[in-house]
Amino acid sequence: MQHVRTSDGANSVAALDVADVSHAYGAKKALDRVTFSIAPASFTVLLGLNGAGKTTLFSLISHLYDTRHGTIRVFGNDVTRQSGEALRRLGIVFQARTLDLDLSIRQNLAYHAALHGIGAKEARRRIEALLETVGMAGRLNDKARSLSGGQMRRIEIARALLHRPPLLLLDEATVGLDVNSRAAILATIRQLVAGEGISVFWATHLIDEIAAGDDVVVLSEGRLAARGTVAEVVAATGSTDTAGRSAS
Repeated sequence: MQHVRTSDGANSVAALDVADVSHAYGAKKALDRVTFSIAPASFTVLLGLNGAGKTTLFSLISHLYDTRHGTIRVFGNDVTRQSGEALRRLGIVFQARTLDLDLSIRQNLAYHAALHGIGAKEARRRIEALLETVGMAGRLNDKARSLSGGQMRRIEIARALLHRPPLLLLDEATVGLDVNSRAAILATIRQLVAGEGISVFWATHLIDEIAAGDDVVVLSEGRLAARGTVAEVVAATGSTDTAGRSAS
């Protein structure tokens, strides 16, 4: 089991530990012996161009695909052998929109809460608090189809947090959104890390979504191209900065 050093210098079980993971679609290898870990209460960027393997990796972490080569652990729980325990610690926002457009925000979130065994009274309390957190208070009874793309993303983030997972995965969460909506959602996620101690694994192909202090995992053609802080990744890739397209 991988342990990592947290910001205060203590050793802790990794929020996410990916060890020697490979995956193929027929003869096409999507991931090739990828290994890295991320610390609790951290914001880590998974950077790579489209087709680099980001969505495949997220599908393996979330157990949509079986891990046939290598191991993936979420807070020490093997995704394959202890899938229930691992997935309880995981919140996921996929790239594709997944809200039921004909239901209200309340109904979308209440259904998700019920799937996680959260009682109606507690679900109402959590839903109201999370809508406040993501800047959507007062919209409980609005139909999902009435929301903008950025507002839908905020609701999906609230839904992913309903069962209070300590690790949140976001796969290209800002794709298709305007610059202001992208910045607002990213700021909300960073505040969750700073204020709530949630670990976030943020997949993107957009260089401008990376801040100087972020940890970065770079995938290129299914392989781990670089891992570390922004400065370390820049040094490893030989770019003058992250805008040097080190994810290519």
